[in-house]
Amino acid sequence: MSGRMSIPEIATRLSIGRIAVYTMLEQGVIPAVRLGRRWIVTRHAYEQWERTCGMRTGLQPGPEYKVT
Repeated sequence: MSGRMSIPEIATRLSIGRIAVYTMLEQGVIPAVRLGRRWIVTRHAYEQWERTCGMRTGLQPGPEYKVT
């Protein structure tokens, strides 16, 4: 098993198309690094993202304000 994930593998796991995966990568939804035209998605970062339902870890939510 490789330390990196391919775009088709991500698409299969999310049950979406390749274009949707690229869109999510460009928007920063899926954790990845872009090197030239290639996207590098590490298996560890992806699986952590998948376990947390896409929530970014390490960030504390800001204060909530109630508008009346």
